[in-house]
Amino acid sequence: MIGSPLRRVTAHDREILRLAVPAFGALVAEPLFLLSDSAIVGHLGTAQLGGLGVAGQALSTLVYLCVFLAYGTTAGVARQVGAGDLRAAVKQGVDGMWLALAIGAALILAGLPLVPWIVDAFGASASVAPYAETYLRVSLFGIPSMLIVLAGTGVLRGLQDTRTPLYVAIGGFSLNLLLNIVFVLVLDWGIAGSAWGTVIAQTASAALYVAVVLRAARRHGTSVRPDPAGLRTSATAGFGLLVRTAALRVVLIVGTSVAARMGDAEIAAYQVGFQVWSLLAFALDSIAIAGQAITGRYLGAADVAGTRAVTRRMVGWGVVCGVVLGLGILAVRPWLPGLFTSDGDVRHLLLVSLIVVAVLQPVAGVVFVLDGILIGAGDGGYLAATTLVATVVFLPAALLLYWADAGLVGLWLAIGLWMAARMLTLGLRARGDRWLVTGAVR
Repeated sequence: MIGSPLRRVTAHDREILRLAVPAFGALVAEPLFLLSDSAIVGHLGTAQLGGLGVAGQALSTLVYLCVFLAYGTTAGVARQVGAGDLRAAVKQGVDGMWLALAIGAALILAGLPLVPWIVDAFGASASVAPYAETYLRVSLFGIPSMLIVLAGTGVLRGLQDTRTPLYVAIGGFSLNLLLNIVFVLVLDWGIAGSAWGTVIAQTASAALYVAVVLRAARRHGTSVRPDPAGLRTSATAGFGLLVRTAALRVVLIVGTSVAARMGDAEIAAYQVGFQVWSLLAFALDSIAIAGQAITGRYLGAADVAGTRAVTRRMVGWGVVCGVVLGLGILAVRPWLPGLFTSDGDVRHLLLVSLIVVAVLQPVAGVVFVLDGILIGAGDGGYLAATTLVATVVFLPAALLLYWADAGLVGLWLAIGLWMAARMLTLGLRARGDRWLVTGAVR
């Protein structure tokens, strides 16, 4: 289902923007946690900064795999909202947060003994490893809070509220920055101080989400006790999204690994190009998040015609935003490499790569939006299967182009093939009717 050009502003557009704009702000605010840590830890030395980088990658992998706590909760809560049962909506959100707490506790118990192995698996050198282990050991105690934040974000998005997550994200970033300055630069606690500052900020953010959900539970007469059946429902609904997310992660890891094997200039240019790609993804993902919340609510209200209409508008927004972002990259392309490096080889590779990145943006706009819409519909099984298919398409393409000495452009073309495969499978699903399952529960 490809959206028509946006000729006039409709009620659907206002609804999409009301949810997407604050979601974009929250998405941008979240990475600032690690960036502020990096800025402060960088004053301690190169080894400490490297330790933060290794530990940060390990933590981001764990959180990335658990993003189903936000996505699955959004879809389930939004369906109940559409069905008019706010009590059940809040209850489903409560169960999602209990599941997040349980997974977080399990990760602490499993992760602490494995810290040295995890650090070694990420390739830390002998000088970096002690700092990475210190940061990771402390930060593991913040995992339950991080996962509660994911689930709490899903609850509020499902309740059609993306402003509160934005405010919590800004507050959490500000507190994290303040605590890192005090613990690292004033009290001289080293890299452990940075980790503790982040853990405290994450815990405060989680506490805010718990308070908001508890207030909603009291208002609607919802029990806040863990319900085994509800926990099983949340876990089952999230399994497909977990598989989908793991398949996406494989592409990211393999892409970096292939670029690293090409040479130092190639991996440097690829990392910069991928950071540009990730930044653009925030804008497109904000529409996808609106899609999760709106689609779930419309299907919960059994409004199939409304679901199709708003889907067309969101896909249209995805295409338009993709075109605008792509043109923006082409416009700043001559000057962008100079912001990151003075190396002539890296700059040349980046200049060429950015052309492919720009051309792929309209495709990414459709893919991200349809992905969010189908998540909102609770179509996790289809997303898991087709993301695996797209990953299977990417892997041999990336390896064949590497062996053919196609260079960094070849790698980006393989990513483009991956995105095209996702667009095809998602578009075919959206054109059909099997994802349009109505009712409070899929």
